[in-house]
Amino acid sequence: MSDAANERVVQVVPKAGLHARPASRFVRTANEYDCDLRVVATDESGGPEDEPVNARSMLGVTGLGVEHDEYVKLTADGEDATDALDALEEVLSTPEDGDGDGDADNENASRSESGNETDGADVGGG
Repeated sequence: MSDAANERVVQVVPKAGLHARPASRFVRTANEYDCDLRVVATDESGGPEDEPVNARSMLGVTGLGVEHDEYVKLTADGEDATDALDALEEVLSTPEDGDGDGDADNENASRSESGNETDGADVGGG
């Protein structure tokens, strides 16, 4: 039986949700730990909407239909429970490459702050 220490509600950050590459990464990560791992679509408060599925099952995970910015509840029981929850939370909280939430946006902001972009004003005087 799970206790609160072995449950987490996590928002899904990858734009693809729990489909394709993010789901594959999630399942691979789940398979690295020696514990019973379950995942269920939920709301922000953690109220379950469906039956939990095995986090090691690609069909089960993708079958949840969880989209970007939706929530899941992770439950873990066993020796590696806390480490497994930490790792799965990291997977779900990290944008995938190309999501536009990471380095490219930071690079554009840095360029703007350094003055490498102009707003069309005449900076040369004249």
